[in-house]
Amino acid sequence: MTAVSAGTLDHDIASVPVASLVPGYSPRLQGEDAAHVARLAELDEPLPPILVERSTMRVIDGMHRVLAACAKGRTTIDVQFFDGAAEEAFLLAVRSNMAHGLPLSRQDRRAAAQRILAQWSHLSDRAVARTAGIGAKTVAALRSASADATPPPQARRGRDGRVRPLDGTGGRRKAAELLAQRPQASLREVARQAGISPATVSDVRKRLASGRSPVPERDVPQLRATGGTKSCAQPRDSAAGDTAGVVRPLHPVDVAPIDKLLRDPSLRHKESGRQLLRLLQRSAMEPRDLLKMAEVVPTHCTGLVADLARKYAGMWAEFAREVAESD
Repeated sequence: MTAVSAGTLDHDIASVPVASLVPGYSPRLQGEDAAHVARLAELDEPLPPILVERSTMRVIDGMHRVLAACAKGRTTIDVQFFDGAAEEAFLLAVRSNMAHGLPLSRQDRRAAAQRILAQWSHLSDRAVARTAGIGAKTVAALRSASADATPPPQARRGRDGRVRPLDGTGGRRKAAELLAQRPQASLREVARQAGISPATVSDVRKRLASGRSPVPERDVPQLRATGGTKSCAQPRDSAAGDTAGVVRPLHPVDVAPIDKLLRDPSLRHKESGRQLLRLLQRSAMEPRDLLKMAEVVPTHCTGLVADLARKYAGMWAEFAREVAESD
């Protein structure tokens, strides 16, 4: 589940009467798929327990399994109980359907994202995208379309659970004050007190050292597609600042998904698949190492490095959107 949920999932398995269950939180707009129910009913091995909201006995995940049990004449079914609010139960339903079983359609995922945005408007686009299984750009478009009905939040919670202000101006000014009082303070210490990332504090320190304002004065244009060259000796004042302003705190890389992909024969046995695996392996850099690299970028090269990083990040984001939205 997401970091917003305070609900708890009981890992003990209980057997309950099928007749006591109530359909409830399925994100499927068209309901259950009869063909999938038939396939499940033909299986001899036991199916995983379903997820049920304890207080209402509403099914959070597993209606296909419930119908398959009924088709086989069974009167009881194994369940795991969830205790929490209805909104949290819906988040769990979406994430559970994304993780296994019959995939949600694109329409199902978009509708789920719209409902999540209505209930949890403070979540970041990426957090909603990861839960609903669509691209962050799609979530941003859905959020924009509903902006008139929902007051914009002042801060958003990311996938890591941290709340970050949409306007980082206050944090930058606070960091400038702290650096003026304690010039030798560490980046992480100042970042923690100012509510911004260490990379943003580093940018504020560089700006103060060069006599500039701690707050960028204008947005930075993206790298042009014309292929024109840029001199590293030509600093771009706002580039470093805007880049630092949108950097999010980095967290340890989870190598388990990469290891799983490396064992997948459908990727290993094709040259294109091997190319993708090599690219993913090269990108799996530890966050602390990446932050160290940010510290060694010369001031006069920050604009070029920031533009390249932004361009590569955009390419990966587009790749993720295409993968997530393909049915």
